[in-house]
Amino acid sequence: MTLQRLTALRALMASQSPALAAYIVPTADAHNSEYIATADARREWISGFTGSAGTALVTAAHALVWTDGRYYTQFEKEVDTKLWTLMKQSLPDTLTMEKWLTVNLVEGSVVGADPHTMSRDEWTPLQIALKKAKMKLVALPENLIDQVRIQLKDPPPPRPHNEVFPLPVKYTGKPAGKKIEELRQKMKEKKASAFVVTALDEVAYTLNLRGSDIQYNPVFFSYLVITPGSVTLFWGDGKLSEVMKEHLSAEGAVVVGRPYHSILEYLIELARELAESGDGTHAIWLSSDASEAVHHAASGEGVLKKPLDLISEVSPVALAKLIKNEVELQGFRDCHVKDGLAVVRFFRWLHEQLDTGASITEVQAAERLLEFRTEEQDFLGPSFETIVGAGENGAIIHYSPSSAGEQRVIRSEDMFLLDSGGQYRDGTTDITRTRHMSAKPTAGQRDAFTRVLKGQMMVGSALFPQGVKGNVLDSFARQFLWMVGLDYAHGTGHGVGHCLNVHEGPAGVSWRPYPHDPGLRAGQVLSNEPGFYKVGEYGIRHEDLVETINVTKDSKHPRASGLLGDFDGRGVIGFNTLTLVPHQRECIELSLLDDFELSYINSYHDRVLKTLGPILRARNLLEDLDWLEKQCAPLVRA
Repeated sequence: MTLQRLTALRALMASQSPALAAYIVPTADAHNSEYIATADARREWISGFTGSAGTALVTAAHALVWTDGRYYTQFEKEVDTKLWTLMKQSLPDTLTMEKWLTVNLVEGSVVGADPHTMSRDEWTPLQIALKKAKMKLVALPENLIDQVRIQLKDPPPPRPHNEVFPLPVKYTGKPAGKKIEELRQKMKEKKASAFVVTALDEVAYTLNLRGSDIQYNPVFFSYLVITPGSVTLFWGDGKLSEVMKEHLSAEGAVVVGRPYHSILEYLIELARELAESGDGTHAIWLSSDASEAVHHAASGEGVLKKPLDLISEVSPVALAKLIKNEVELQGFRDCHVKDGLAVVRFFRWLHEQLDTGASITEVQAAERLLEFRTEEQDFLGPSFETIVGAGENGAIIHYSPSSAGEQRVIRSEDMFLLDSGGQYRDGTTDITRTRHMSAKPTAGQRDAFTRVLKGQMMVGSALFPQGVKGNVLDSFARQFLWMVGLDYAHGTGHGVGHCLNVHEGPAGVSWRPYPHDPGLRAGQVLSNEPGFYKVGEYGIRHEDLVETINVTKDSKHPRASGLLGDFDGRGVIGFNTLTLVPHQRECIELSLLDDFELSYINSYHDRVLKTLGPILRARNLLEDLDWLEKQCAPLVRA
């Protein structure tokens, strides 16, 4: 099928005027979403590679996919490597797509792309590089993959347009009308005549609405345009349901609906109206992550003699939702108690099943975990596809079991990696725990498990100046692996949305700097997830969610008492761990822990037990309580 699809795409490329020497297929939708709907899964369809990140490039003679170290093993398993070449973008010697094009194409070559699927930040540098090499980047009005799918009688599925539901102020802490009022004030300061919101989670956050158009992400396909006198929501056929109208009215937001597909037409008309009003000096404010198509339309380029100025930078909505208010933070704390209960009950159940000789597959394990989470209040569904990796599957960083074909049975001799999360009305969770199913790991597994845990504790207990960017913390998590020549091929932490996307920018912790990271401040929620992966054998990852907190000498933080200053007035920031699930005692090599680390892990387990234990007792879940008490018993050196 891949060969047939490539052949059809190449024929369509050759038929363009001018003919295309290359065509770019990102993993993207028109909103720069990390996770996309099946209607936008074009790279997956053409290549067969199902990973959540990567860009395909097709020429007459080559087909390549650039992706990062999380997916190298997965790529080799899924893709016909006789047709496709893996470009390992994490490696320093790998050419970037931009460089590959300028080296491998001849002068005069035309490269095509769908401007809806590339942000201006991506489009402009590539356009400049190709121009310098005497080549050209062209925006195609229709996506070629969609056209090929229609030709081959495998059309893309329709774009989802599911019902949305309100998230009341008791969960969000701030009404939609107040958020819009604050954005208008920022527009006034920027001297912007309109603000265009293109990211789906930013629309949902601003209006305190949630949806289900993208699996696991409570968002809905939409755009939002705010002017000093109007708020226009572009979604579906443009009709607002009674539930939406009542919610928005109650929250002091006056919103008009328009059809989703009319956004570019509206922006062009808005640009024309602004150009003809006042002195004609108007600016449109939008995120630099907005698509090239939206940038082009908003400026009136190609329509106006003098296009409007654009303020293209990190979105003020992204910066606003990065810092959670106290209601949102309390929601995060509360939902992690519920999530901890579900995960603890699941692990007790799984160990019991295997200990009694039951045959449990990875898929069955994921289904059982979902059942436990479903019992908790305000649970909406998983926050991403559950990663259930037994043995060698745990070494595939973003592995998820399939219910099709033969399923992997979890064995007692397996290291078992579970990375999962939940969407709750009061918050979002993301947790990874690794356990040896017979509690008898090898010496090598204990060593790796403990080194990863030491890195996680190093990050979790760190103190640092307010405003430090997340990438500064990344090597803390790796140092104990680096000491013995080991590493992991993914970042250490990502931001997390409040009942929104489990991966949320613009901040994070990685060896690669986040380009728009404003610096860490109190009120953010991040993951802390170092790992180690022995390909073909097992994977280890420990992941907690943490909230950033202000720390003084009197704070409840394991390093607070040792403070001698506050970084000359900059302020001290640390982490409070939200996740409440114990680590497996039998996998911890105590000889590798210093006294602080031993105290830290014992204190954490004590908090887990004191928080979850009374709830398990009150629910009469005494077998789960007994298991948790054993897991949280203090670790003592022999």
